[in-house]
Amino acid sequence: MPSALDQLGGEDQLRALVERFYDRMETDPAAHALHRLHFRGHGLNHTRQTQFEFLSGFLGGRAYYRERFGHMDLREIHAHVPIREADAELWLETFDAALADCEMQGPVVDKMRASLRRAALMLVNDVPDWRGEADKGQV
Repeated sequence: MPSALDQLGGEDQLRALVERFYDRMETDPAAHALHRLHFRGHGLNHTRQTQFEFLSGFLGGRAYYRERFGHMDLREIHAHVPIREADAELWLETFDAALADCEMQGPVVDKMRASLRRAALMLVNDVPDWRGEADKGQV
């Protein structure tokens, strides 16, 4: 049985989706809060690659992320990031828009959306939100 990644069109389609998602994050004013969450990390170029690597394994393809980092524990990966419910919903909306831009649809996409929704909402936390400090010019 083909993997979810195969059903989406393989690694090339996944890379196009990830690129579109981060292009939206960088250019869509509505997604600015997501973009800001990457200001204290390695930056979006690093994140584009690691997101592709993670999603490849998540969708049943090669587990590049696990090969590189030894795990695929979403909570550990995001433990330092302040994620509120609004952030999770914005991430999901932005990803949904990228799926639409890439004309990806069908049962495999619906299943992926449901899995990503569970994962995103699981990451909501109470890590101190430094974004308010940035608004005051303290970062």
